Amino acid sequence: MNTKLACAGLSVLLLMVLSGCGDKPVTASEGAQNSSAAVSGTGGNAGGSENSGNSGSEAASQPAAGGKDSKPEATATVDVTADEQKEETIDVYYTDDQLMNLVSSKATITYTGSKASSKYTAAFQALQTSKNAGFVPLWSKMELKSLKFENGQVVLDIHKPTEAQLGAGGESFAISALAKTLFQFEEVQSIEVLVDGEKVESLMGHVDLEHPMTRDNS
Repeated sequence: MNTKLACAGLSVLLLMVLSGCGDKPVTASEGAQNSSAAVSGTGGNAGGSENSGNSGSEAASQPAAGGKDSKPEATATVDVTADEQKEETIDVYYTDDQLMNLVSSKATITYTGSKASSKYTAAFQALQTSKNAGFVPLWSKMELKSLKFENGQVVLDIHKPTEAQLGAGGESFAISALAKTLFQFEEVQSIEVLVDGEKVESLMGHVDLEHPMTRDNS
C-alpha cells in the first residue's frame, strides 16, 4: 500500500516538473502586440508610429491602378502610305516607216515616285510601243531583263532575240533613240547597256556600243 502511494506521488511530481518546462503563457498585452504586427506588415515593429505613419502616407500618395491619375502606356504608330504614282509627259524617239529619219512623239508615262528606276523603266517601255502607225519603235522586240539607276547612271540589261536584229541604219537609230529618250532627264549622266549581263562591242554587229554612253559620245 505504501509502495503504491509512493509511486502515485512520484508520478504527480513528474507531471508538475514537465508542466513547468512547457511554453510560457502568452499574456493579453503580448497577444495584442503580435496581432498588431501581423496587420501592419512592419516586420515586427508594431506600435512604431513613425513607420506606420510613413507607410500610410506613401500608400495615399500613390494612385491606385486604373484610377484617374494613372496614364496609359505610350504606343508607337507608323503611318503607312501607298507609293505615290506620278505622271510625266516626255519625248520618245522612233524612226519613220522608211527608216530614214529619227522622229519624236509625246508620250505620258506613269511611275512610282519613291523608286527612281521606275521612271526610266517606263520611258524604255514607251520606246517599245507607238500609237502612231507612221512611227516605228526600234526597241519593240528587245526584252528588258532589269534596269537600275545609281549615281546618275542608268544600267539596262537586255536580251536580244533574233527577230530584234536590225541593219546598220536601224541599229544606229535605235542607239540614238535610246540616248535621246533617257538623256532628256537632267539627272541621267550616263547609260550602260548590257546584253544578258555582258558588255558587248556592238548591239547588233554594225555600230560600236560605248561603255558607258554619255551625252558627248552618243
